[in-house]
Amino acid sequence: MHRSAPRLSRILACAAVPVMLVAVGCSSDSDSDSDGKKNAGSSSSGTPSTKPSEPTVEAAKFTDLPDPCASVTKKTVKDLVPSAKKKNGTAGRSNDLAARSSCSWNGLDDKGVKGSQYRWMDVGFTRFDSDQSLGSGAKRAADDYAKQVTKTKATEGAEKIAAEPTAGIGEEATLITYGLSKTDEDFVYATVVARTGNVVVTLTYNGAGYAGAKTPSSADIVKGAQKAAKEAVAAVADTSDAKVTPPAKGGAEEDSEDAKDPKTDTAKGSDSDSDDPKSKSKPKP
Repeated sequence: MHRSAPRLSRILACAAVPVMLVAVGCSSDSDSDSDGKKNAGSSSSGTPSTKPSEPTVEAAKFTDLPDPCASVTKKTVKDLVPSAKKKNGTAGRSNDLAARSSCSWNGLDDKGVKGSQYRWMDVGFTRFDSDQSLGSGAKRAADDYAKQVTKTKATEGAEKIAAEPTAGIGEEATLITYGLSKTDEDFVYATVVARTGNVVVTLTYNGAGYAGAKTPSSADIVKGAQKAAKEAVAAVADTSDAKVTPPAKGGAEEDSEDAKDPKTDTAKGSDSDSDDPKSKSKPKP
């Protein structure tokens, strides 16, 4: 019995060796995996994540608008509206003349027994600033230009509507012609919607014959509208002198439908501004 004891001890010791090796192996794998995770975490946290910078929006070309009542020369006003009630025009209401402005003229030229000729003309300007989130002023103006053309073509009661591009007025321009019957007379309309840089110019000229006078020809109305529109577009460049603004960084301009429609602020409710020569409404204070 005493001789077998050392042998038994050796057998038990050998049997225990694999268990220890397994334990050591597991401990080694665990440490390695832990070290790997630590290293990975250290690597990811050590390198800051970078996002590609947004491209800078193109600066707006024009920073201001002309006086709308001076944007069409006095000679042109006299030729197109010969008996204007207010030769210097009537400015439309606006809470920001650098973004929106308008002016109108109207008058009835009495020809005695030959009847009378009525004429109306109005011009509106809308300027768009560049905005990092909304786009460049030029792009925003181009979008509004398209909307104004569509809106004019949808004039309620308009007849024989026709629209076509017209060259030589700003960077792009559309001429819309149509007829309207009101006050028992036939009115002939011509509207020029033009864009120059970040500014949209909308000019409307119309006329009618009263008391037996002939209705003005569409060709004459179109010619007058195009001439006045060219002067209005040129006035934008003359006033702003193509000054460049810094790139926009935020949404400073409210992009509402009212801001896009130059006629929203036009005071057409007054007698001097009504396109109906028979209107008797009084000017609002």
